[in-house]
Amino acid sequence: MFDIGFVELLICGVIALLVLGPERLPTAARAAGRWIGGARRMVSQFSSELDRQLKAEELREELRKAGDVGLDDVQKSVRGALDEAKKYEHMILSDDEKPAQRSAPATRRVAEPAEPEIKHNEDSQKHQDSPPDNRS
Repeated sequence: MFDIGFVELLICGVIALLVLGPERLPTAARAAGRWIGGARRMVSQFSSELDRQLKAEELREELRKAGDVGLDDVQKSVRGALDEAKKYEHMILSDDEKPAQRSAPATRRVAEPAEPEIKHNEDSQKHQDSPPDNRS
């Protein structure tokens, strides 16, 4: 990435030793190591998140294509069934029209509802002939 060799690192180490001194150099090196480690983790998290998003987008695209293929198959089969039904519909309609054209139209008679037959037994006849009892 930076294309730094061993000689360049040695020169940076000597300059840091001269500037910071032997007492503060270890704490500065630890802080620099933490900072570099944090930067590496951040870069790796970013790249892994980017990879996940790209894979998710690829999966969405594949699902979309698979769904379209499935819908196309269903649409084709439904259209085929409708075309076949229309063909049979024309055959049925043409068969129904031919006999109707040959014969006179039939008239339908509607049966009138029958009146219910009421049967009376002898007890009910007695009650109908006698006046009501109003003794209370």
